[in-house]
Order: sequence, then C-alpha cells, then structure tokens
Amino acid sequence: MKTKKNMVLVVDDEPPIRKLLKITLESNDLKFEGAENGGEAVRLTASLKPDLIILDLGLPDMDGKQVIEQIRGWSDVPIIVCSVRDGDAEMIQAFELGADDYVTKPFNPDVLMARVTANLRKAAIEEAGEPELTNGSIAMDLVKHEVSINGELTAFTPKEYDLLRYFLVHRGKMLTHRQILHEVWGPAHGDDMQYLRVYVSQVREKVEPDPVNPDYIVTEPGVGYRMEVKD
Repeated sequence: MKTKKNMVLVVDDEPPIRKLLKITLESNDLKFEGAENGGEAVRLTASLKPDLIILDLGLPDMDGKQVIEQIRGWSDVPIIVCSVRDGDAEMIQAFELGADDYVTKPFNPDVLMARVTANLRKAAIEEAGEPELTNGSIAMDLVKHEVSINGELTAFTPKEYDLLRYFLVHRGKMLTHRQILHEVWGPAHGDDMQYLRVYVSQVREKVEPDPVNPDYIVTEPGVGYRMEVKD
C-alpha cells in the first residue's frame, strides 16, 4: 500500500545536483520532485504543495530570491537555500524575503539532510503545536508521516493520512462535511459527501476497536463528524 511521504521540491538547473539530492532524499524515505528554473518551481509549488523546498539562487530565468518572494505571497512552505553565494548580504536578503535556512555549496549531504529534518519538524510543530499527535491508542508522527495504533505501525494511504491528521488536529471539535472536504480535498470537492463517507469508513477500519460502533470518529447526523478526545 502506498504510504504518505514528505515531498521535497529541489530547484536547481544543474542535473548532477538534482541527481545527488534525489538519491539522498529517497534514501532518507522522502519523495523527490525536481525543477530546473524559477517559473517551474513556482508552478510546482502551487500544484504539488511540497512539504519543503531546496532552492538554488542562480537559476536561468530568474534569481532564486524572486522565487522566494513569489512563493511567500501565498505559502509558508519551508525553504532552504542551497547556493554557491556565500556573502552575508545574499544570506540576509534571502532570510528577509522568507527563506528558513541557508546552506552553501559545495555541501555535505548529511548536513543538508539534518537541516531538512529540522525544518520539517519545525513546520510540523507550527502546524499542529507538536511534532506528534496522540489521541488514545492513535499516535501520528507528523515528521515521518507514520501512524501507530496501539503501538503498532499501521499503513495509511496519503489521503487517509491527511483525513486522520485533520481529525487529530481538530479533535474534540464538530466538523461539518463541507469543512472537511474543503480542507482535506480542496474547494472543488465541497459537495462530495459520498466520497467523504467512503474515506471515513476506511479510516475507522484502521483506528476503531469496533468500526461498526465507532468510538473515536463519531457521526453528527446531518452535520458532519467529530473525533472524541481520549486519554
């Protein structure tokens, strides 16, 4: 079963660098996506919604700092600059525009991976207030994208994972059908009630002691669902 992995978008016009980072990221159980220029990077950020971006500044169509500025207009995705430019002025400008970290080339892949892990963890904490969400027998690691039920690692498809994460982040709150569909699937799916019921059923099969009589994800008839808070 396909499982959820953190996606990293590498923006660099040098194929050897992209190849090296692809190997490094995938060996650390991360999903790689590549872009050769700034325009492609902005488009892929909007369409793929990566969990982190590694960005070169010397791109063929625009300066990397322009990419940061454009993306920061609508996204808080962590951005690590990876560039040969090592001057203080370049670093300061990148940080002022919204970069989260800065690594100079040539770089040590292990050091870069440590920065990637740290920034993914920071983003997870900012999203949910903590790097791990727990509720009763359910434990979700937002950095590794792993879910444990009663201490046992359990496989979730990417969309099942996103749905469970949404319930865990908002545990104790009544969530309407439209609200869940809008936040997990996007505005175009606001009326796909049957779609939502199918996925809720699939998640219940994995987290509920008795899926027929759910104790965690309960139905609010005619309104939506609520994840009960457990000790």
